[in-house]
Amino acid sequence: MRLGVLDVGSNTVHLLVVDAHPGARPLPAHSHKEELRLAELLDDGGAVRPDGVDRLIGVFHEALQAAEDKGVEELLPFATSAIREASNADEVLARVRDETGVELQVLTGAEEARLTFLAARRWFGWSAGKLLVLDIGGGSLEIAYGMDEEPDAAVSLPLGAGRLTSAWLPGDPPTADSVRALRRHVRAQIARTVGEFSRLGAPDHVVATSKTFKQLARIGGAARSAEGLYVQRELKRQSLESWVPRLAGMTAAERGELPGVSEGRAGQLLAGALVAEGAMDLFGVETLEICPWALREGIILRRLDHMPPE
Repeated sequence: MRLGVLDVGSNTVHLLVVDAHPGARPLPAHSHKEELRLAELLDDGGAVRPDGVDRLIGVFHEALQAAEDKGVEELLPFATSAIREASNADEVLARVRDETGVELQVLTGAEEARLTFLAARRWFGWSAGKLLVLDIGGGSLEIAYGMDEEPDAAVSLPLGAGRLTSAWLPGDPPTADSVRALRRHVRAQIARTVGEFSRLGAPDHVVATSKTFKQLARIGGAARSAEGLYVQRELKRQSLESWVPRLAGMTAAERGELPGVSEGRAGQLLAGALVAEGAMDLFGVETLEICPWALREGIILRRLDHMPPE
């Protein structure tokens, strides 16, 4: 059947259409993406502003039309931290339901981590052994660890690249003091969780998902996306550590000219790099592998697991 996953994130609203059947690999059929940057459409009280809700509903209508055009039989709509943490989340969800007919599911941070872990496990298989999975979104950092399809430990931290950029890095380029302060903040937050994972033993394989990690791997020399899903892409901590000070000295426009870095994400790349560097350092990771599948694929796989075989 043709499934559509509608992902309302902190940066974008992304519709992924796949042809999916129980026991088979989901095959991408169409992608429709709109930059919304919900995290930048909040008022001082943390509520999504009325113009932000209007824009969200407008983007929703476009995505629903795209889903209809592509023959989607079932839509799986979900939202992450930007809606989850909005002080008027219930009002936003009610307006979306009333004006589009879509019942938007809001995932908890732990659910995000578990579903992303499921996607990584299915991608790499059982031979990967114990997995440590890292995911940097616009609003949060998810960390999960385990040897089965359900992680033994999963946490979500408020360390998303968009959130940190707006709260900690106002300059372009930011000052050295603000970068140092953010670095301390990030590492203190991550360090609180390390013990929960280290007691479970060392992972056999460390992987990362998300646009941030993909871009950091690309500027570190990894293969272009055009070379296909099955090319192994790695991010080495040594490479990342050499890039962080260079990114800190660049403007957003200069970062946007780096290979694989999109103009819309360039402003957030430094904050994302500081989170990635902190996580790799504190978890003792020298090299990680980029996983092409992430949260959206996890949503699809979980849905397929609950479908009867044809």
